Amino acid sequence: QVQLVESGGGLVQAGGSLRLSCAASGIIFSINNMGWWRQAPGKQRELVAGITSGGSTNYADSVKGRFTISRDNSKTTVYLQMNSLKPEDTAVYYCHEPRTGHWGQGTQVTVSS
Repeated sequence: QVQLVESGGGLVQAGGSLRLSCAASGIIFSINNMGWWRQAPGKQRELVAGITSGGSTNYADSVKGRFTISRDNSKTTVYLQMNSLKPEDTAVYYCHEPRTGHWGQGTQVTVSS
């Protein structure tokens, strides 16, 4: 079965960095687009960044220039490098595979001011 397992969340001060990882199994990873979403308390889940099977990327305006999504097909893993973090980036971050609609369990990112 499809499994997406996120890791790398935590507590960081504003201006700091974190790298999230999402290890995928049960899918032919290399042909799948992948995405990172987040959900803050009381808010709707929003798309943060996406990457196609060919490596094209897109970002939410709020994270452009600060976050970078990448993938390593040999490790069936997608990453989200988050720099210059802000308190408003605080949320649960989810990995998503749109072809099958699967979500990971989420990883908490908390940015203190």
